[in-house]
Amino acid sequence: MLRMYFLQQWFNLSDPGVEEALYDSVVMRDFVGIDLGREPVPDETTICKFRHLLEEHGLGGEMLEAVNLHLEGKGVRITTGTIVDATIIHAPSSTKNREQKRDPEMHQTKKGKQWYFGMKAHVGVDSRTKLIHTAVVTPANVADATVLPELLHGEETKVWGDQAYRGQSEVIREHAPRAQDCTQRRYRY
Repeated sequence: MLRMYFLQQWFNLSDPGVEEALYDSVVMRDFVGIDLGREPVPDETTICKFRHLLEEHGLGGEMLEAVNLHLEGKGVRITTGTIVDATIIHAPSSTKNREQKRDPEMHQTKKGKQWYFGMKAHVGVDSRTKLIHTAVVTPANVADATVLPELLHGEETKVWGDQAYRGQSEVIREHAPRAQDCTQRRYRY
């Protein structure tokens, strides 16, 4: 639970956000020590109760500072970088509108076994300030990795992303020469 709290602070995740991130990211699950074959990720209510307990006793900030100092002493520094991700923005697929046709800027895409119709919002988030520095909107069928160069500002020291950005080391090196590629490498079903 404590490691989940640290992930929340490091990546500025809400309680439901950290729960979702743990289901999405093998790296985060490995850090926390969760094996989905044996146990589920704690739900957002459990995470919220733990966070409130730490805040009630004033422990969260002190422990996070101590862990960050320990990590820096071991040569691991929490540095600035960019977290890249994309999300589908749903649109009605119906032609029952005034023009009797679909919006030409919207397209369909398949995620898992589910089909979606709409657009996709691609964002680049500063890993330190948690502010979105870049946002690009494309049709839903545009692959996440194709927009990656537009999401990088070039000054990153690290780039984080999910499996959709796997294999983009050359693109990262070209657009952010000092950045380390921290995108998710492996995928387990």
